[in-house]
Amino acid sequence: MTCHHSNCRFLVFTIAVLSLTAKLIAAEPPMVAEFRDETGDFGLALGNGAACWADLDNDGWSDLCAGGTAWRNDAGQRFTNLADGLGEVVAADFNNDGFVDLFSWSTMRVLRNIDGTGFEALELPELPACVSRGACWGDFNTDGFCDLYVAGYEDWNNGITYPDLILMNHNGNAFKLTWSEVRFRARGVSACDFDEDGDIDIYVSNYRLQPNVLWINDGTGTFTDETVKYNALATSPGFQGGHSIGAAWGDFDNDGRFDLFAGNFAHVDGRGDQPKSRFLRNTGDAENPAFENRGPGGVFYQESYASPSAGDFDNDGDLDLFFTTVYETASFGRKNNPVLFRNDGQFEFTDVTAAVGLADLGATYQNAWSDFDQDGDLDLVTQGKLFVNHSPSEHGHWLGVRLEGDGKHVSRSAIGAQIRIQIGNRTITRQVEAGTGEGNQNDLTLHCGLGLQPGQVDLKIRWPNGKKQSLTDVKLDGVITARFEP
Repeated sequence: MTCHHSNCRFLVFTIAVLSLTAKLIAAEPPMVAEFRDETGDFGLALGNGAACWADLDNDGWSDLCAGGTAWRNDAGQRFTNLADGLGEVVAADFNNDGFVDLFSWSTMRVLRNIDGTGFEALELPELPACVSRGACWGDFNTDGFCDLYVAGYEDWNNGITYPDLILMNHNGNAFKLTWSEVRFRARGVSACDFDEDGDIDIYVSNYRLQPNVLWINDGTGTFTDETVKYNALATSPGFQGGHSIGAAWGDFDNDGRFDLFAGNFAHVDGRGDQPKSRFLRNTGDAENPAFENRGPGGVFYQESYASPSAGDFDNDGDLDLFFTTVYETASFGRKNNPVLFRNDGQFEFTDVTAAVGLADLGATYQNAWSDFDQDGDLDLVTQGKLFVNHSPSEHGHWLGVRLEGDGKHVSRSAIGAQIRIQIGNRTITRQVEAGTGEGNQNDLTLHCGLGLQPGQVDLKIRWPNGKKQSLTDVKLDGVITARFEP
């Protein structure tokens, strides 16, 4: 029997819509990630300084540097003290011997890795006095060896601004100071070939309401300040700059281009709202290159935001954002806490901190991601704690990618290399970076959440010298190694 009554037709239509909605909801797994503080369980005793993940002994497991100590990862089961007294570091293989070395920006030392057993300081040229809050590695002149950009900060009491420095790597044997400039009071520094022209550019986050700087590389390691041209100041009308502490590169809208999240500490005290954090979308327009200001995207205001980092904690293919704070209690008695923001697409982010077990964290600049136990989901080090991500395997597929250069055309650590995986109309994009936020470093092994993508994927690699390489039919839910082919 067929009913032609309008109420019946409406009921049938409603049931159909509800059924379709249920199917769509069922197609996307619910967010069931849970972070647990397992610091002591893994034998760690971490300080609250910046954190850096890298495989220091070439055993295939990412080790951790934090609080001045290098901790060896014993097959994802436990950590063992490898070396002390290192300072706060970023990591790359500067001499292409196959072992990842360290630069301690807190003590201004290059630390050579001795076959994964310890470190020794490399003699550096005489450097100008410099107090730094962060640095990054990158092969700036594309000669196959990683160079250093060091951000200079301040001596507030004596009114001193310290210089930014570039240390160019001479064939893995020595470093030469090629540039030094006293300009702004820098906090964080990170690098990315965002314009895909075959050389690594640099973004410096400056404090004291001073402008951030986007340095554009000409391919020889010579940089030009083109911040205004690219609309990358991350400030507001009436201000030259913000209180920027750190920024994070990432393709936040899955269009295949690297965007920026510029994090700002910002006072609001009746004298004017200082510039707040915002997303800067890479438009990819070669004729009129610029970043589009997408605003906070759900990153709600807290006065004392500090160091951001990007990682896909729920394996849905979107880069999420963890953002720390300087104070536990800011002006006017307001509580400030680090926040995990889930990426819901199109630069819209939702606070899921309490839902995943990260509520009530205190003040910290420490913030770095790694799937250290290789179980397929990203874990987090922050506030002197290791938070292990407990997500069921069916939550989403994933792929870990280690990239290795040949040590001649591309540095062994492949800093600046980019990968892309096409999933429908989305492009999952990641880069190898040695410096993010303020002085932290995410794992050199790239993590790609792939949601419910079944089967295998094709992987496209863009090496830091611009050369492209493709891998087809790559199996999911594991870690692969891809090596540069001249």
